[in-house]
Amino acid sequence: WPYCRKRCSYCNFNTYVVPAVDEAAMGACLVREAHTLLRLSQVHSITSVFFGGGTPSLASPRTVAAVLEAVAGAAHLPTGAEVTLEANPSSTDTSRLAGFRAAGVNRLSIGVQSLDDAELRLLGREHTAAEARKAVEAARGLFPGRTSIDLLFGLPGQSRDAWAEGLEAALGLCDDHISLYQLTLERGTALAAQVREGTLSLPSQDLLADMYQTARTVLVAAGFRHYEVSNFARKGALSSHNLSYWRADQYIGVGPGAHGRFVLRGEGGCSREARVQTLEPVTWMREVQSQGHGTRSRVVLSPLEQLEELLTLGLRTDEGVTHEHWGQFSPQLSLQAVFGAPGEAQALQEQGWLLLDGSGLRCSWAGLAVLDSLLPDLLCQLQRH
Repeated sequence: WPYCRKRCSYCNFNTYVVPAVDEAAMGACLVREAHTLLRLSQVHSITSVFFGGGTPSLASPRTVAAVLEAVAGAAHLPTGAEVTLEANPSSTDTSRLAGFRAAGVNRLSIGVQSLDDAELRLLGREHTAAEARKAVEAARGLFPGRTSIDLLFGLPGQSRDAWAEGLEAALGLCDDHISLYQLTLERGTALAAQVREGTLSLPSQDLLADMYQTARTVLVAAGFRHYEVSNFARKGALSSHNLSYWRADQYIGVGPGAHGRFVLRGEGGCSREARVQTLEPVTWMREVQSQGHGTRSRVVLSPLEQLEELLTLGLRTDEGVTHEHWGQFSPQLSLQAVFGAPGEAQALQEQGWLLLDGSGLRCSWAGLAVLDSLLPDLLCQLQRH
């Protein structure tokens, strides 16, 4: 769902603010593209559905219901399969949330971002801290144990103490899942322009590292499992949909700018493709209406590219890449053969960043915090083999 009521100052996602949305046309096109791509994939069973954006909570519950009916009509969607909707606090009154639940949504991901009004204004959010609290409480009433909140850290002018206070406030409010994202300055955003002009300054790299380590320590002490670089869950409330990305499972992307990774069995394909749908909603709708889908690019992934993705994504999780999972993508060349040989991976193990054992390859607690700096060496070693 590519539409938002307002563009946040840090956002460079494929989002659009328009005077009016033709929801009937948009919904019909989402249904049609879902049908087409499911037919092309010939997939039999769906494990999860995720409504992302944009602001999907601005769509009506009947649009969400129509998409889920289309999915269930084209493939098996088990009762209890995880169905997540991303929501903004400003579009989550209780009756609306009840409508989404009736439509088939059973998990909510709320873009809280901060519980400080000054920080929310800086980020260009259209809700207040009080509205965020109210939204999370309403969501927890309807989706108990399945309400996630997003928080941003590393904001301009943010101190270590301010972040620690915000985290404590979030712990008092949250359910069993939290996603933490370090603010990144994206080219073309209002916030990037303010930093470039010198009107705002970002925290130092050392302070950012401190903020991240503080958050990990505090959340783990509060019973959360740090199961992925940016994600924390307790009581087993992991996001099964996001885990499927990190495990390099197949997925179908539907809607403007959506990405997918799947095998086109309906066209006799046997190799996984990376697909990206047309970005601009009006153009995408035209393409869907004329040909059933709005795919802008299709690239067949080589065996090496698939292993690179498996490694890059899998090492983001605390389980890492298991021997069994690696074997599904690389039956000839084992994980041990690639990374157990003398080389970069061995050096990273000796330095305490990486572990390779009977379970597979994964980052240590320290290594997870610096994953991006470990990956180039590991990808080099993989390419050599």
